[in-house]
Amino acid sequence: MSLSLEQYDEYLDSRADLQWPAAPDVHRTKTKPHLKRLTRVKAVTWNVYGTLLSIAGGEFLREHPQKFIMDLALDKTIQEFKMWKSMSRKPGHPAEYMRVMISKVVDELNFQVDKGERYPEVPVERIWEGIVKKLLQNEYVLETARYGTLEEFSIKIAYFFHRSLQGIGAQRNAAETIQWLTDNRYWQGLLADGQVFTSLQLKKCLHEQYPECYLDQCIPPYARVLSRSVRSKKPSERLFKEMVACLRKSGIAPEETLHIGNDLPNDLGPAHKHGFLTCLYTGDSSSLKASPEMIADKTLRPDMMITELSQVIEMLT
Repeated sequence: MSLSLEQYDEYLDSRADLQWPAAPDVHRTKTKPHLKRLTRVKAVTWNVYGTLLSIAGGEFLREHPQKFIMDLALDKTIQEFKMWKSMSRKPGHPAEYMRVMISKVVDELNFQVDKGERYPEVPVERIWEGIVKKLLQNEYVLETARYGTLEEFSIKIAYFFHRSLQGIGAQRNAAETIQWLTDNRYWQGLLADGQVFTSLQLKKCLHEQYPECYLDQCIPPYARVLSRSVRSKKPSERLFKEMVACLRKSGIAPEETLHIGNDLPNDLGPAHKHGFLTCLYTGDSSSLKASPEMIADKTLRPDMMITELSQVIEMLT
C-alpha cells in the first residue's frame, strides 16, 4: 500500500541525508496594537502563510526570486525522483531544463483555467503532474507501490519541492491561541491561499509548538476554505463567499466573525467588504502588507491591529 502524504512526511523527517531550509527568524515591526473588546464574536477565521505560519520570504512561493535557492530545490527534486535520464540526454544543468519544462506546463494549464475567474489558482501538484506526464513519454517509471497513483505521486513531488524551497514555522503563540479559542468554544476556520499540503504543514508546526494542539480538533477540514480547493486565490470574491456560506451553515454571520490576516489589500479589504470584522497582524515584518496609505483608506482600514496573536485572547476576555 502506498504512503499517505502524512506518512511520506514522517519518512522524510527520518532521513539523515536530507537537509531542509530552517524556519525563518521573525523580525517584529514597530507598530502599536489597536485592540477592542469583542463581545459579539462567535468565530475566528485565519490566514495561514504569514499569519499563523512564518515562512521564508513572507509568503508562499511557487518560484524563488533567488536563482541559487530555486536551482538547489529543483536539483534536489530531480535527484530524489530520478528524473534526469528522462528529461534530457544533452549536457547541461538539470535545473535549467526543469525550469523550461515547468514554464511550458504552466502555460498549458493557464489555458484550462476558468476564464470567468480574475484570480485563478492552479494547484501546484497539477504542475508536477504535467511534468511527470512529459517524463513518461521518455521511459520514466512511476513507483506506484511507494508513491501511489499519478495524482498521489505528483502531490508528493510538489511537497518535497516546496519543503526544499521554503522553511516554515509557527508564529509565536499561534498554537496556544488556537487551543484557547477551541477550549472556549469559538468556531474557527481557515480562509487562506493554500495548497494540498498546507493543512499538513500547519498541523505539524502547531503540534511542534504546543503538543496538546491538534489541528483537526481545533479547525476541522470542513471549516478550511483554501484557494486550492476553490480554484481561486485572494482577493477573489469566490473564496470569501465560500467562507460566508460555510459560516452560515453553522448559524454564524460574517458580522460575528473576526478574520485575522497580514495582507490589507488582498485579504482584509475583501473580508471587510463581505461583512467580516478584520484584524491586521503586524508582528512579522517579512509578511506584512500594509502601508500607512492603505491603513488610512476606509475601504481597507482594519477594525483592529495586533502585534502578537495572543492579543486575540485579550480582546475576547
